[in-house]
Amino acid sequence: MKVLSSLKSAKTRHRDCQVVKRKGRTYVICKTNPRFKAVQGGVQNKK
Repeated sequence: MKVLSSLKSAKTRHRDCQVVKRKGRTYVICKTNPRFKAVQGGVQNKK
């Protein structure tokens, strides 16, 4: 999966791409073409 700074371009990659939010992360999933997967947001530094 690619980590992108902006998901604006990832939304418009393919017509089957969906933007999903799970556990504080934003994912772009595409069932027909899995190479368009992307994730934004990650684990914060824990102390």
